[in-house]
Amino acid sequence: MEKLDEGWDVVSGWKKDRKDPLEKKIPSKIFNFIVSLTTGLKLKDMNCGFKAYRKDLLHHIYLYGELHRYIPVLAHNSGFSVTEIPVTHFPRKFGVSKYGLERYLKGFFDLLTVIFITRFLQRPLHFFGLGGIVAGVVGGAILFILSINKIFFGIDIEARPLFFLGILCVLFSGQLMSIGILGEHLNRLTFKPDESAKVFQRIG
Repeated sequence: MEKLDEGWDVVSGWKKDRKDPLEKKIPSKIFNFIVSLTTGLKLKDMNCGFKAYRKDLLHHIYLYGELHRYIPVLAHNSGFSVTEIPVTHFPRKFGVSKYGLERYLKGFFDLLTVIFITRFLQRPLHFFGLGGIVAGVVGGAILFILSINKIFFGIDIEARPLFFLGILCVLFSGQLMSIGILGEHLNRLTFKPDESAKVFQRIG
């Protein structure tokens, strides 16, 4: 609460001296490192249950599924300030941990969702366009090499799997680029200047 009084919008706890077993601490450290690396928000403990938020922050964040664990990331992306303080952690006395392979997989897919929301939601062409360029370059290179073999060496290419792979890559490239352009167009249609002004005002 003192940190909120200092002006921070989100205060997240950090279990500095964590009492969990090693098989839980190691995946958690890897998870926190990947999240910090991919989102740009440097937090040592993304999943700590001790968090405090300003009320107005909740009106700018839309949560569904299990995105609650990424509230600091979503807040940071919306221009709110986020900090972290150490909290006291006690060992489990009752019950068993619910963390397992299924929980880790859900966390991974939720992270992909957050990355798309925070990095590419307002610029989908950057996301789909990158894949389109890669697929187009690969497909174009394959077809170019096969064409050289056909023209100068008389090698039959019509029945070769690489020929169909090259065509598939070029078509896939066009589809990805088209999806990106459609996404950009939809962003223009749903653009709300008043909401953007609020975000810039908050960042400023």
